[in-house]
Amino acid sequence: MTRSVFRKAYDRVIAAREEKARGLIRGYLSTQDDATLQSLGISRKDLEGKTRSTFEF
Repeated sequence: MTRSVFRKAYDRVIAAREEKARGLIRGYLSTQDDATLQSLGISRKDLEGKTRSTFEF
């Protein structure tokens, strides 16, 4: 079954917002120290190359 134009547009808007949120989270996490990242189960290596935006105040 073919998806409607509106459904495709809606899905693309949701995907764009999810990517924006991921970028903001990665940006924030990249400002944290290694001890904090370790307590969250994330390493600095996990964030390398993935950070596209910075945390904006």
